[in-house]
Amino acid sequence: MNDYNKQSAFAIWISFISNIVLTAIKLMVGLFYSSPVLIADGVHNAGDIVATGAALTSMRVSKQPPDDDHPYGHGKAEVISAGIVAIILVLAAVYMAYHSIMVLFEPPQKATVIALIAASFSLILKQILYLYTISIGKKTNSNGLIATAYDHLADVYASIAAVIGIGLAIIGDQFQIGFLSYGDPIAGIIVSYFVLKLAIHMGKAAVDVLMEKTVDQEKMDAYIHQVQSVQEVKRIDKIRAREHGHYIIIDVRVGIQAELSIQEGHDISRHIKQSIMNQHPEVEEVLVHLNPWYGDEK
Repeated sequence: MNDYNKQSAFAIWISFISNIVLTAIKLMVGLFYSSPVLIADGVHNAGDIVATGAALTSMRVSKQPPDDDHPYGHGKAEVISAGIVAIILVLAAVYMAYHSIMVLFEPPQKATVIALIAASFSLILKQILYLYTISIGKKTNSNGLIATAYDHLADVYASIAAVIGIGLAIIGDQFQIGFLSYGDPIAGIIVSYFVLKLAIHMGKAAVDVLMEKTVDQEKMDAYIHQVQSVQEVKRIDKIRAREHGHYIIIDVRVGIQAELSIQEGHDISRHIKQSIMNQHPEVEEVLVHLNPWYGDEK
């Protein structure tokens, strides 16, 4: 296992264990002290355990080498995991919104400092986890880890709402301001919107990869420039690139002098492939097709 794989595995395990601990804390404090937003957030965290477990499994699968059934590798396992996380976030957002709306029609619960401390602890820990996992995820180009980072970010939103909501409720109880006592469920409704928006963004990104959407133009321009830097290439007839999980596969058709031998053509193909992969470590495979080029062509 290389250093990047070790970093990814460590980050996902930290996330998995943290989600278990936070789920237990939020549900126990929320149930004992009757905090609707903490209960909703705790259920959200329970979904995070499933999501992180899916990410952990997918990362293991995605690192497996190509085989007869999967000749292009298993990289899309992480994309499937990202899609699962998006679905879980949608369900969590709907649940939090429904639960918070129902609470508005009930007598307000008395907010407690213990609940505020629990929400504040979750906010700080989740912000740290988000910054850590998004950094490792981008460095290792891991879709599963990036999805887990965005899941942490959704928890940050939820925890901010919980802190504000519980804080307003405490102020309302302290100074007898009735409407502030509903700060807890109102904050839950607001954060549901942000979690749902994040889930839709994640889901769209996962679908784009599964549908083999091309890479962004900046990357494509860099690949084109790299192919053109090979002296023997006279023209680029076609070039395509697609994400396959944590790596990219490129197909390129180039024109070279028609008089060259098969051996010379093979050497040029290998040069093109190595040139791209040496400069762009995210590229796992380059498939090169050679077309004949005649000197009188423009």
